[in-house]
Amino acid sequence: MRVIWFDVDSLRPDHLGCYGYHRNTSPAIDRVAAQGVRFESCHVSDAPCLPSRSALITGRFGIHNGVVNHGGEAAEPFNEGIHRPFGSRLGATSLPRALKDAGLRPVTISSFGERHSAWWWYANWAEIHNPGKGGLETADEVETVALDWLWRNGERDNWFLHVNLWDPHTPYRAPASYGDPFARDPLPAWLTEDVRRAHWEGCGPHSAREVRGFGPWQEEDRFPRQPAEMSSLEQVRRLFDGYDTGVKYADDAIGRIMDALAGLKILEDTVIVISADHGENLGELNIYGDHQTADLITTRVPLILRWPGAAARVDRGLHYQQDFAATLIELLGGKVPGIWDGVSFAPAFRAGRDGGRESLVVSQGAWSCQRSVRWKDLLLTRSYHDGYHAFPDLMLYDVMKDPHEQDDLAAAQPETVREGSALLDAWTAEMMRTATHPVDPMWTVLREGGPYHCRGELQKYLARLRDTGRASWADRLAAAHPGEP
Repeated sequence: MRVIWFDVDSLRPDHLGCYGYHRNTSPAIDRVAAQGVRFESCHVSDAPCLPSRSALITGRFGIHNGVVNHGGEAAEPFNEGIHRPFGSRLGATSLPRALKDAGLRPVTISSFGERHSAWWWYANWAEIHNPGKGGLETADEVETVALDWLWRNGERDNWFLHVNLWDPHTPYRAPASYGDPFARDPLPAWLTEDVRRAHWEGCGPHSAREVRGFGPWQEEDRFPRQPAEMSSLEQVRRLFDGYDTGVKYADDAIGRIMDALAGLKILEDTVIVISADHGENLGELNIYGDHQTADLITTRVPLILRWPGAAARVDRGLHYQQDFAATLIELLGGKVPGIWDGVSFAPAFRAGRDGGRESLVVSQGAWSCQRSVRWKDLLLTRSYHDGYHAFPDLMLYDVMKDPHEQDDLAAAQPETVREGSALLDAWTAEMMRTATHPVDPMWTVLREGGPYHCRGELQKYLARLRDTGRASWADRLAAAHPGEP
């Protein structure tokens, strides 16, 4: 069996045609979806980048593997300590090891490990190809490496090729020669001038006045597709066009790689997977072009699987991305490592039925400290550190009716909040009962001073808020975070 996994950084599903987007961003991906299974509700357990791919490679939630942050102690997996044998636990149970044990040769084309100093990412890959720009490589540069590998190895059997594309990630950098493919397409209807104006008066990193962090950005000339602030709907359009152009640029590369598979006469017999490490807020919760929360937009990812001989359909079950990894291992004839949190739904997949769980718990620890429970049509988010967005402690959304999270129902539905809180508390208790280490890494992040990307930023940001007429937000954040530098 041959498998190719397109892992597109920051790709949110609702900006793909096959998930209903009104712009033609993804013709190649849409063709795969038309022939395969499109999963409506796949979530990463831990966001953003480093926690997400750590969870994928280990098969375990961040609360179990230790990685929930982008810096500090919780940016490293738990140490196995004095009982570590000659071969580590990860060496015996990583995703590439499970693929090897299933008889496939696992190969990755990715700069992820270097970008995040995530050296455990490299455990058990048979080949590692780093395009070398730390996530700033464009799709054509990754494509060159992938095509070279395929021309040399594609006709062999039993390989797994992971192809990591970064183009939807900020700063948007598709070459000027690519043009502006969406210049005449309207913005999504939900982001109106009234919404933008309300965001302009709000606060938080990557909010409407601080799109590239906590203050003015100096590199707009270098990355002209990436606006620095949302001062008008025209600037909002620049952001959406920049993101969508990145999606289309990655999609073009996927299409050419698929053409190469066809040229090698192996396309029809190759398993195709398309997914992402997390989504991307584009205005939701007043976050523009980043992935800072444990909300629907950041944690939901596309998942498309074209399996030779399987009928095209839509799966509407609730899935963790690790559940899909476990399913893939079982479908390939391998054995899912017993320590994984991912649970295979291979029997349901083979029968053409929706698999899935009753509820999911998703986490964020790099820009804010949050856990959310996703159940029924609902998402309840508990904030332990608001990431300087002044989020309430609890937020509740009906994400089917309100996918852009504009109507917080927490105050109006206390019984629903209690129901979700009970699910979240039960999950946490079960995770700690089954943990190999007695510390919840979320509390490690809080003990260290909060999420990595916020540390040391508060006082400067309070001054900026006051200087830009937002003193009430500065007072509110200062009261919520006494003693933080």
